[in-house]
Amino acid sequence: MKSYDIEKIIQSAAEAGDRFHEFLRVPALSVGLYHLKAGEKDPQNPHLQDEVYYVLSGRATLLMGDKELEASEGSILYVEAEQAHQFVDIQEDLQVLVFFAPAEEG
Repeated sequence: MKSYDIEKIIQSAAEAGDRFHEFLRVPALSVGLYHLKAGEKDPQNPHLQDEVYYVLSGRATLLMGDKELEASEGSILYVEAEQAHQFVDIQEDLQVLVFFAPAEEG
Protein backbone atom coordinates (compact mmCIF):
# COMPACT_ATOMS: atom_id res chain seq x y z
CA MET A 1 0.00 0.00 0.00
CA LYS A 2 1.24 3.49 -0.82
CA SER A 3 0.02 7.03 -0.33
CA TYR A 4 0.92 10.10 -2.40
CA ASP A 5 0.66 13.85 -1.82
CA ILE A 6 -0.28 15.60 -5.07
CA GLU A 7 1.34 18.89 -4.01
CA LYS A 8 4.67 17.09 -3.46
CA ILE A 9 4.35 15.37 -6.83
CA ILE A 10 3.68 18.71 -8.56
CA GLN A 11 6.66 20.26 -6.78
CA SER A 12 8.99 17.35 -7.69
CA ALA A 13 7.92 17.48 -11.34
CA ALA A 14 8.47 21.26 -11.48
CA GLU A 15 11.90 21.01 -9.85
CA ALA A 16 12.92 18.29 -12.32
CA GLY A 17 11.47 20.23 -15.27
CA ASP A 18 9.52 17.15 -16.31
CA ARG A 19 6.60 17.40 -18.72
CA PHE A 20 5.63 13.88 -17.65
CA HIS A 21 6.54 12.76 -14.15
CA GLU A 22 5.74 9.13 -13.37
CA PHE A 23 5.34 8.38 -9.67
CA LEU A 24 3.76 4.92 -9.58
CA ARG A 25 4.57 1.80 -11.61
CA VAL A 26 3.35 -1.74 -11.13
CA PRO A 27 2.81 -4.29 -13.92
CA ALA A 28 -0.90 -3.57 -14.33
CA LEU A 29 -0.80 0.22 -13.94
CA SER A 30 1.38 3.30 -14.14
CA VAL A 31 0.45 6.81 -13.00
CA GLY A 32 2.10 10.14 -13.69
CA LEU A 33 1.59 13.87 -13.77
CA TYR A 34 1.47 15.50 -17.22
CA HIS A 35 2.01 19.26 -17.54
CA LEU A 36 1.53 21.46 -20.58
CA LYS A 37 1.84 25.24 -20.57
CA ALA A 38 -0.78 27.52 -22.09
CA GLY A 39 -0.23 27.76 -25.84
CA GLU A 40 2.20 24.83 -25.88
CA LYS A 41 1.93 22.04 -28.48
CA ASP A 42 1.22 18.56 -27.07
CA PRO A 43 3.90 16.26 -28.54
CA GLN A 44 2.43 12.90 -27.52
CA ASN A 45 1.81 9.98 -29.84
CA PRO A 46 -0.70 7.13 -29.46
CA HIS A 47 0.07 4.69 -26.65
CA LEU A 48 -0.25 0.91 -26.56
CA GLN A 49 -2.15 1.16 -23.27
CA ASP A 50 -5.58 2.44 -22.30
CA GLU A 51 -5.39 5.85 -20.59
CA VAL A 52 -7.48 7.80 -18.17
CA TYR A 53 -6.81 11.51 -17.66
CA TYR A 54 -7.96 13.36 -14.57
CA VAL A 55 -7.55 17.12 -15.01
CA LEU A 56 -6.27 18.77 -11.83
CA SER A 57 -6.12 22.28 -13.25
CA GLY A 58 -6.09 24.24 -16.49
CA ARG A 59 -8.21 24.31 -19.60
CA ALA A 60 -7.78 22.77 -23.04
CA THR A 61 -9.47 20.50 -25.56
CA LEU A 62 -8.65 16.82 -26.02
CA LEU A 63 -8.77 16.02 -29.72
CA MET A 64 -9.33 12.35 -30.68
CA GLY A 65 -9.86 11.89 -34.39
CA ASP A 66 -12.88 14.06 -35.19
CA LYS A 67 -14.04 14.21 -31.54
CA GLU A 68 -13.30 17.11 -29.21
CA LEU A 69 -13.69 16.81 -25.43
CA GLU A 70 -13.42 19.66 -22.95
CA ALA A 71 -10.51 19.23 -20.56
CA SER A 72 -10.90 21.40 -17.47
CA GLU A 73 -10.55 21.00 -13.72
CA GLY A 74 -12.35 17.86 -12.61
CA SER A 75 -12.71 16.33 -16.10
CA ILE A 76 -12.11 12.59 -16.41
CA LEU A 77 -11.26 11.55 -19.96
CA TYR A 78 -10.75 8.04 -21.36
CA VAL A 79 -8.59 7.24 -24.38
CA GLU A 80 -8.47 3.68 -25.65
CA ALA A 81 -5.17 2.05 -26.56
CA GLU A 82 -3.62 3.13 -29.89
CA GLN A 83 -6.12 6.01 -30.36
CA ALA A 84 -4.45 9.13 -31.78
CA HIS A 85 -5.06 12.05 -29.41
CA GLN A 86 -3.62 15.42 -28.37
CA PHE A 87 -4.45 18.30 -26.10
CA VAL A 88 -5.05 21.36 -28.26
CA ASP A 89 -6.07 24.95 -27.64
CA ILE A 90 -4.37 24.94 -24.24
CA GLN A 91 -5.79 28.13 -22.76
CA GLU A 92 -4.52 27.69 -19.18
CA ASP A 93 -1.54 25.67 -17.92
CA LEU A 94 -2.72 22.06 -17.78
CA GLN A 95 -1.91 19.67 -14.91
CA VAL A 96 -3.26 16.18 -15.56
CA LEU A 97 -2.99 12.88 -13.73
CA VAL A 98 -2.48 10.12 -16.31
CA PHE A 99 -3.34 6.50 -15.54
CA PHE A 100 -2.02 3.83 -17.98
CA ALA A 101 -3.30 0.26 -17.85
CA PRO A 102 -1.28 -1.87 -18.12
CA ALA A 103 1.81 0.14 -17.17
CA GLU A 104 3.16 2.33 -19.98
CA GLU A 105 6.12 0.83 -21.77
CA GLY A 106 9.44 2.62 -21.77
